[in-house]
Amino acid sequence: MAETVFKPVSAMIATVRSAGFLSLFLAFGASAPLAAADTWVLEATTLYPAPDVPAISNAVVLVQGGKIVAAGPRDHVHIPKNARVSECSGGVVTAGFQNSHVHFMEDVWNDAAHAPAPELAHHLEAMLTRYGFTTVFDTGSDVTNTVALRERIDKGEIRGPRILTAGIPLYPPDGIPFYIRDLPPEQLARMHQPKDAREAREDVRQNLASGADATKLFVHTSPDGKSARFMSIEVARAAAEETHARGKLVLAHPTSLEGIRGALAAGVDVVVHTTLGETQPWDTALITEMKAKHMSVVPTFKLWKYELRKEDVPPEVINRLIGATLQELRSFSEAGGQVLFGTDVGYMHEYDPTEEYEYMAQAGLTPMQILASLTTAPAARWKESMRRGRVAPRLDADLVVLTADPASDVRNFASARCVFRAGLPLFTSISP
Repeated sequence: MAETVFKPVSAMIATVRSAGFLSLFLAFGASAPLAAADTWVLEATTLYPAPDVPAISNAVVLVQGGKIVAAGPRDHVHIPKNARVSECSGGVVTAGFQNSHVHFMEDVWNDAAHAPAPELAHHLEAMLTRYGFTTVFDTGSDVTNTVALRERIDKGEIRGPRILTAGIPLYPPDGIPFYIRDLPPEQLARMHQPKDAREAREDVRQNLASGADATKLFVHTSPDGKSARFMSIEVARAAAEETHARGKLVLAHPTSLEGIRGALAAGVDVVVHTTLGETQPWDTALITEMKAKHMSVVPTFKLWKYELRKEDVPPEVINRLIGATLQELRSFSEAGGQVLFGTDVGYMHEYDPTEEYEYMAQAGLTPMQILASLTTAPAARWKESMRRGRVAPRLDADLVVLTADPASDVRNFASARCVFRAGLPLFTSISP
């Protein structure tokens, strides 16, 4: 099973206690009259304002102009007489979710600048918004195409989530992974394989100038599924320094323990996978360094099963290998490491994230820790806690209405009834 190491591994605020947090929610918009023209209210059987505060029963969220004006118990929030009651009322409400590991590399995204808007909106819903994702981070794609898709969404031409992208990743020389070598030749020719620090810095500048929001490094790859290629520390560190100088994050595809160590040495912010097929788990020293350097982890557990099944690996071996990655995350989380939810969907053609939630629970994460990985943690990691991640006044009205409570069953995180981005509907399962 040594080859499994080289299979595709394409992986906030300060805590405020309940009384003070509730006061914050009710401090704005509870008394001032509002114009009803762009005002609506979402009623919730249960509201999760944030993962680190108690849930509120029989709650309401008041929205105006795409922003949350007030949220809390129904009898504490002043609702204007002419405010529209959303047809999505009646479920379990949370802040909008972020999937921190997606890809826009399937054929359905080709020529996103000109493809019919209804078709793209349909694909966005099928892959992302129907599962509650109001923000997604694309960890590697054709940056020009993905930026074109984002621009059409931002203009209101296409209904879709907010998109952040790492654009075109950096690879070691002759290190394009075997599992993406079937991409179009013109796309492969654009992939950065810097030989030295100077080239790495130039590649980063070019990628960010094209509209990317971060840099992704493939610190350990395999061009043939057997041999290994490693990005030099000099190149990785130069790329990270150039990215950080522009206020952006650096992500890494680690593949192995050696890859994680290289990412730590380079100053990487986020590793986008756990590591599969290791002969030893992440030890205390490694995890301590990851936490000390504020490195976040996106586990992508479901990807491992997806890939191993393709290779006809026996179920008992799959369970053993995935079990080891669950322990990696368990140890990291118990040490206080920051976990970001992500599935590698878009490379992985199975869209439903339910199994990822199940795996995260098996790794020891509570429902509220999983909610944090979807909301407050990515908002903090991307320095956007004052814009999103909680259901609180003055934040964007990015909201998810679930049909059932994830506190009783984590699979309910995938049961979105309605989804809103900045107060506008992205998805509804309610029949007209």
